[in-house]
Amino acid sequence: MSRRIQSIEESMTLAVSDKARLLKRQGVNVVSLSAGEPDFDTPEFIKQAAVEALRNGATKYTDTTGIPELKAAIREKLARDNALDYKPEQIVVSCGAKHSIYNLLQVLVEPGDEVVVQAPYWTSYPDMVALAGAKPVIVGTTEETGFRMSARQFEAAFTPRTRAFIYNSPSNPTGAVYPPELVKELAAVAAKRGIVVISDEIYEAFTYDGAKHASFVAAHPAMKELGIVVNGVSKAYAMTGWRIGYAAGPAEVMKACNKLQSQITSNPTTVAQYAATAALRGDPTVVRGMIAEYQKRRDHLLGRVSKVKGMRCRRPDGAFYLFVNVAAQYRDRIRGSLAWSDALLERKSVAVVPGAGFGDDDYVRLSYASSMANLNEAFDRIESFCASL
Repeated sequence: MSRRIQSIEESMTLAVSDKARLLKRQGVNVVSLSAGEPDFDTPEFIKQAAVEALRNGATKYTDTTGIPELKAAIREKLARDNALDYKPEQIVVSCGAKHSIYNLLQVLVEPGDEVVVQAPYWTSYPDMVALAGAKPVIVGTTEETGFRMSARQFEAAFTPRTRAFIYNSPSNPTGAVYPPELVKELAAVAAKRGIVVISDEIYEAFTYDGAKHASFVAAHPAMKELGIVVNGVSKAYAMTGWRIGYAAGPAEVMKACNKLQSQITSNPTTVAQYAATAALRGDPTVVRGMIAEYQKRRDHLLGRVSKVKGMRCRRPDGAFYLFVNVAAQYRDRIRGSLAWSDALLERKSVAVVPGAGFGDDDYVRLSYASSMANLNEAFDRIESFCASL
């Protein structure tokens, strides 16, 4: 095997989800809180758009970077929601936001470059940086800071080799949302240093308690030339399996992504592009309904966590995860989040994701993108498990 593939790990979130699915196929009654995907079905009007597109012959190749209709819908969305103006040639549609980030790292960084990544981080960031030959520079945050880093921390992470920063708000796994004033401070630092920013905004729609999403690229004039917005339809429209994400940024960067994608995947799935166009131009009330339900689940689950000895959780402002500190329960053979999560799955058939995969071994991630019945069943088992430790 190549050194390249040996230098990275399998995605821990997908590995846990795959293990849970395998146990279910074997007849085990597994309750999974591991998957980072909505439990809602894709809205019917989006499905209908896909059906109509198929009936109209949307089964052929498209432009590598996406159909004109979808690019127009993305431009409308970015102008409406983020006050950002892009031309069609500044947008590349890919096979999910993960694919967009991979493309960007491949075209922007060189071996020996450094990329700043905040911890806790989405599990794929450091490995995608490593695949590009660069070094991830991890900046740690804590519950006390709301899992947000300060402008001073950000600047202190820079060296002459710093090339880029991956920003994620609302955050996976913590649910932290950066307030607009702090985003402006971070953007000013990046602008002063000429640092490229990849702004992963896939959880943009999911904010609670008055928290407001702030796009990094819109936070400073220089970011129009240094920043790239990454987003998609997977989370907001319950379309994880459709695999449509996009990046918008400087024309020369997008041209390079086009060149790379033309050699790797060609265009994203044609029919999925028509479905994504309908999603972005559709009735926003379907998204608001999901958000209201997620907030209800979050509050319910936080109440249950607060009653378990040895567990604590900061109230997340966004996304649909709880990042729960379980370090007080480590003992005997259970030393760390991986052992804790494995024991929970083996003894109680509940799947959660170890915090080690996100850069903090004191935690586990619980997804509340699941029905209230599943959440209650899972937590009944978690309470029993914790009582047995």
